[in-house]
Amino acid sequence: MSILLNRTTPVIVQGVTGRIASFHTEEMAAYGTKVVGGVTPGKGGTVHLGLPVFNSVKDAVRDTGAKASLLFVPPPFAADAIMEAADAGIEVCVAITDGIPAGDMIQVKRYMRRYKKEQRMRLIGPNCAGVISPGQAMMGIMPPHIYAPGRIGIVGRSGTLGYEAASQMQALGLGVSTSVGIGGDPINGSSFKDILELFQADPETDAVVMIGEIGGPQESAAASYIRDYMTKPVIAYVAGLTAPKGRRMGHAGAIISAFGESADEKVRILQEVGVHVAPTPSDIGITVARSTGAGETAHAERL
Repeated sequence: MSILLNRTTPVIVQGVTGRIASFHTEEMAAYGTKVVGGVTPGKGGTVHLGLPVFNSVKDAVRDTGAKASLLFVPPPFAADAIMEAADAGIEVCVAITDGIPAGDMIQVKRYMRRYKKEQRMRLIGPNCAGVISPGQAMMGIMPPHIYAPGRIGIVGRSGTLGYEAASQMQALGLGVSTSVGIGGDPINGSSFKDILELFQADPETDAVVMIGEIGGPQESAAASYIRDYMTKPVIAYVAGLTAPKGRRMGHAGAIISAFGESADEKVRILQEVGVHVAPTPSDIGITVARSTGAGETAHAERL
């Protein structure tokens, strides 16, 4: 089982005719993702990469039955594209686009609240690596060969650290149910808590790896959810232990501005609720193996 995406999910790509979108659309299709079309305003009625192109998401959903959208629209137009997807009935939208203005994302968040929660599109990102259910389908820009199918979920703000976790786990004989990059912007569509809820409800996810970083309250909010509701082991790594206060490190959201937003404060908060925290990026896989009791034979062979 997986969350958000599986091999039967019909996917469209917004901005499909762009160079980067074209490359990743071909990668997704080759992996097995059910890509059914794309959207580029003004190019409706054409065919690109063997896929029908539509002028609007509404047209694409009507003709293809798409349930999910991957968004490669340039930053000035990305917010409108996300809201268009929401209005067209898309259930999951993964926004890869980096550099969407914070004001635009505030508008998106407010716009989506007009829908009842059960009817509201789930937005992943922006500025994220996407979603992959290994062996089934992917919507994003991750290298799929490093993800082995399995029963451990991954959720992270950093795409590359998510790759690192998956690669280390694969080397230890551990597989992934679904990996979700929620993005590194200060205002994003889905939080750690949102994705942890999905993993907690998934009967085929046994544990979760959470990759955080400095800045923002999301890790602290996740700790409260873990303490009160999670029955599955959670393993975490928090990037930025040496980052100085007031300086942005990497992602737009990675800046310490309040208590509980530095890496060491987040580590303490997570440890207090029973989360197993890896001390360095290179220890993520080993920490997962030790905390879950999985992959012990493979781990022993490496020592």
